[in-house]
Amino acid sequence: MQKFFIALFLLFSLSPAQATEAGWALLRDGGHVVLLRHAMTPGTGEPTNFDIEKCGTQRNLSDRGKQQARKIGALFAARADTTDRVLSSRYCNALETARLAFGDRIVEPFAALDRPAPDGSTLKAQDEAVMQEIRSYSGSGNLILVTHVENITALTGGPSREGEAVIVRPEGEGLHILGRIVFN
Repeated sequence: MQKFFIALFLLFSLSPAQATEAGWALLRDGGHVVLLRHAMTPGTGEPTNFDIEKCGTQRNLSDRGKQQARKIGALFAARADTTDRVLSSRYCNALETARLAFGDRIVEPFAALDRPAPDGSTLKAQDEAVMQEIRSYSGSGNLILVTHVENITALTGGPSREGEAVIVRPEGEGLHILGRIVFN
């Protein structure tokens, strides 16, 4: 138990660069689950004419966001164990982040990772579906879940930056954050 508290203290006392290095150390071992917030997009919220089937009606990645997604993929390829599976929100900014970073062949759209309804009516069911995926994961590589700040906040109790990776494991009814990787 003492080792746990020491590790927890070190995690919270690390600078972002040190926390990022600690995150990469975890992912080199494989078998972890990563909540990845989609890369950079302009503005906030979706346009009023939003249609999940039409990227032209959604906030899409900016040029900087596309570069960020490619950088995420290159760093995962160079610094982490293999990526077994990538599940992504069906929103175009999340799907494009996943495809640019990890390639089209392993990316699977997963509706439970979509932004929750504005009134919050879908959040509980979505969180349960995501938790089921996380709890049932037993691969030797890493599982990446590309989603939105609202989902990450609901699952972990705290927000993340655009393009930030939050490494988690199930603990009790929720998730325990093991580490973070910040992509500038």
